[in-house]
Amino acid sequence: MGMSVTISAATEQDAEHILKLQYLCYQAEAELYGDYGIEPLTQSLADLRAELARGHALVARLGSEVVASVRGTVEGDGTARIAKLIVHPRMQHHGLGGRLLDAIELRCAAEGGAKRFRLFTGHRSESNLRLYRSRGYAPVGTEQVGPRLTVVTLEKESAPGDYAASA
Repeated sequence: MGMSVTISAATEQDAEHILKLQYLCYQAEAELYGDYGIEPLTQSLADLRAELARGHALVARLGSEVVASVRGTVEGDGTARIAKLIVHPRMQHHGLGGRLLDAIELRCAAEGGAKRFRLFTGHRSESNLRLYRSRGYAPVGTEQVGPRLTVVTLEKESAPGDYAASA
């Protein structure tokens, strides 16, 4: 490829790029579940900007192009909710999703005091489930949200010292 991917905090100027990438990335999920009305495909730019403003968001860039993103918020009880981990289809299966997941955990722990991490995915999203399990997440619940979709919630605890050295 020639260029390396860099990960940094998302800025207001990244919002449109993130929304376009989100739309591209969630097409496969929508097809998998036969539902093109899922929230990532219907989210407005204004809603995305509000989401970016109230939490932590990271982007991965290849040169100046946003090729991946992830968001996280830390609740009062120390639980970081990680959401919308997206990687451009041409950049998938090269470890970028794992790097972003590690980076958002670090950010949420260092800046938000996260003690545990929670995320969710659809029950048929095998590559997502594989990634999350490989990073220490375990299923803690399921919820039937439609005739074709069961959401799997996964969590992991933040081990003492995991993020202290990098903070």
